[in-house]
Amino acid sequence: MLTIAIVAFGIYTYNVLKVVFAKEEITGNQSEIPTQINELPPITEGEEDWPNWRGPNFDGKSSLINIKKDWSNGLTKLWEVDFLCQGQSTATWSAPVVKGNRLIISGRNETSDLVFCLNADDGNLIWKGEYLSEASTSHGPGARATAFIDSNMVYTFGRSGDLVCWSLFDGKKLWHKNVKNEGGEEPEWGLSSTPLVIDNKVIVQGGGTALVLAYDKLNGDLIWKTLQGAAGYSASIPLIVDSMKSMLVYHGTSLSCLNPENGSEIWKVPWETDYGVNATTPVIDKKIIFHTSGYGKGGQALEVTKDNFKVLWTNTAIASHHSDPFIIDGYLYGYSGQSIRNSGEFKCVELKTGKEIWTTDEIGYGTATYTDGHILCLDLKGNLFLIRPAPEKFVKVAEFKNAIPEVKSLAWTAPVVAMVSFI
Repeated sequence: MLTIAIVAFGIYTYNVLKVVFAKEEITGNQSEIPTQINELPPITEGEEDWPNWRGPNFDGKSSLINIKKDWSNGLTKLWEVDFLCQGQSTATWSAPVVKGNRLIISGRNETSDLVFCLNADDGNLIWKGEYLSEASTSHGPGARATAFIDSNMVYTFGRSGDLVCWSLFDGKKLWHKNVKNEGGEEPEWGLSSTPLVIDNKVIVQGGGTALVLAYDKLNGDLIWKTLQGAAGYSASIPLIVDSMKSMLVYHGTSLSCLNPENGSEIWKVPWETDYGVNATTPVIDKKIIFHTSGYGKGGQALEVTKDNFKVLWTNTAIASHHSDPFIIDGYLYGYSGQSIRNSGEFKCVELKTGKEIWTTDEIGYGTATYTDGHILCLDLKGNLFLIRPAPEKFVKVAEFKNAIPEVKSLAWTAPVVAMVSFI
């Protein structure tokens, strides 16, 4: 038997946030953390797992097909929890990740970072992990970075620099490091780069004199650290060109391509915003990379070789604060604007030329996931939209207003689509 789980900020997982300048206070219902189940279920494999930020291919796309496209009667809520954040000033922003029957999501109480493993079938608590972590309340003290599931281990990264490896089966803490011990410095809105697992390494941004660090994924030993400067807020992703494996790191002042074996910089594209915020995830189509930032900065397309790049175009057609775009059949699709109000534009742009094909303001501003030939959009007010990407015109297939009725302010966390199997 199969069930489709659509998990998003405020739907099924999160409490509701009220934004007051740079401090969020949770105003939704909060229940006590339940007791975890006595007998831990074995780890299963899902039909369509979502084990890391932007999915298994780091592009925001799921290969799930046959999704429901008629939303005239709404969508069925399978389950929800409201215990992840304990206290009024404990906002957390990381997205869920899913492997089979295990869904990992971060939380927070007044003193500690929390990590929850929920049963993806029914939302029951399988295990909970925690560690003490001092954090400011600027946009909440909880994690921004999304966990990374690798085999039977899961890696989390807190806003104060705590990188922790947990057993996916039972939540045992296997090792715990903090990037500040290696010279890392927390940026204004917290350390936010999602861990990236490549080969035997787990890699994060630390900032300061340890801009990028690689740890041994099995024991936490530092393998290398490289570069200096301000950390960005973007997830690092792998890049393979002409059979050579590298990685993209979008830090505070540049987009850098690094060798994951030793951290050496292969090339760098300077890219600075007024506030040092590079927060979107670059997207890749073969040898073309597109990256974008908000505050009117815009975006840029690069054509890369295994050791260099050339700029194809730079413009402001898509200037996205922290909403990640998609490349579909030679076109860019994505939100452009700032993520502080539910008014932006969703655009279609030709990838090779940067030419804007169409734009719409019909779906607010938000985050999105691609599945079954459609883009699932969640706006900042908790409304869901299903659109069909087409260069000819904007096509809205379905909408579900007030899908998250409790949202009073900003739903920032990206939706996730996964299919899980259960008996």
